Amino acid sequence: MADIDFSAEIANLRHTYESIEAVSDIEQIRADVAELSEEASAPNLWDDPAVGQQVTSALSRKENELGRLTSLYSRIDDLEVMAELAQEGEDTDLYAEAATELASISKSLTQLETVTLLSGEYDEREAVITIRAGAGGVDASDFTQMLLRMYLRWAEHNGYPAKVMDTSYAEEAGLKSATFEVNASYAYGTLSVEAGTHRLVRISPFDNQGRRHTSFAAVEVVPLIETDDSIEIPDTDLKIDVFRSSGPGGQHVNTTDSAVRMTHIPTGIVVSMQNEKSQIQNRAAALRVLQSRLLLLRKEAEDAKKKELAGDVKASWGDQMRSYVLNPYQMVKDLRTSHEEGNPEKVFNGEINDFIDAGIRWRAEGRH
Repeated sequence: MADIDFSAEIANLRHTYESIEAVSDIEQIRADVAELSEEASAPNLWDDPAVGQQVTSALSRKENELGRLTSLYSRIDDLEVMAELAQEGEDTDLYAEAATELASISKSLTQLETVTLLSGEYDEREAVITIRAGAGGVDASDFTQMLLRMYLRWAEHNGYPAKVMDTSYAEEAGLKSATFEVNASYAYGTLSVEAGTHRLVRISPFDNQGRRHTSFAAVEVVPLIETDDSIEIPDTDLKIDVFRSSGPGGQHVNTTDSAVRMTHIPTGIVVSMQNEKSQIQNRAAALRVLQSRLLLLRKEAEDAKKKELAGDVKASWGDQMRSYVLNPYQMVKDLRTSHEEGNPEKVFNGEINDFIDAGIRWRAEGRH
C-alpha cells in the first residue's frame, strides 16, 4: 500500500474546514435557514408573488450553503473511519478508496475556501452570462458556440441549473451571441472572473488552405436582478420589437412573433429573448436581463467615482484575459493569473474550476 499519513492529512483537512466554518459563520446560516423556513411556511406567502420568490430563493441559497458545509464535515469523519479500517485490515482496495476520497475532499475544501473570498455586493447572486463573437469572422462565431458549450458543461459538472435564454446564429456556422442564466448561489461572484475577452488560436476548419487563425469572443457576466433592487425603467425609455424566433441558418422554429428585442434608449443596451414559449414570457425575461445590466452599470459608475475620488482611475482588467491555443502547441493560459492547462479539450468540456479559483484568488489579492 502507498505510504500516506492519513492522520496528518485528516488533521489538515479539519484545520482547513474549521477556518472555512469560522469565516462562513455556520451558526448564523442555521439561524437564517430557520427564520426563512418559517417565512416560507406562512400560508399567505404567495399573496405577493415577488415576496414569495424572494423568500424561497433566499432559503434555497442558505440551505445549499449549509448543505455544502455539513456534507464536508461528515465526509471527513467518514474518511477517518475508512482510513483506520483500511490500515488495520491492510485492505488495499479500501486504502485506495480512502486515498481517492482524501483527494476529492481536499479539492472540495479548496473550492469552498475560494467561495469565502466572494464578498462583493452582488457576489451571492445568480448570474446572467452573454457571449458575443468578436474579430475573426466565422471562426469567432464557432468559438462563441464552443464557449457556450464550455460554460454549460461547467454548470452541469457542478450541479448548477442553467438555462439558455437567447441564441443568435451566424450565417455560416456558430453563434453571433448567446445569453444564459446560471441559477445557483454565488454564480455571479464565481463567474464574474470569466468576464473579458477570450482568444482562440488554431488551424481554422473553415480555411481550405489550412492556415492558422486567431479569433476573439467577449464574455459579459451580470448579477441577476432581484425584487428589491429598485431598477425602475420608464416605458418611454424602452423600444420593443417583436419578431419570429429562428434557428440555425434562419430556419423558423415557430410561426408567431414571440421573440422580443428590447432596447434601452438612454444607454443603447439591447437585449433579445426568444427561447421562452410566449411573447409575454420573452418580454419579462428580456426586462429582467436589462435590469440586471443596468444594475451592474450603476455599480460600475459608483466604483469609477470612488476610484476617481481616490485618485486611481486605472482599469484593473485587461481586454484579453485568456488564450486558448490549439496550434502550434496545445495550451490554455489565463494571462492575469498565469494559470495554465495543457489539455484544451478538457477545458472546453467544462473543467474550468481551477481557472475560476485562480481568478477569484487573484482578484481578492488585488482588492487588498
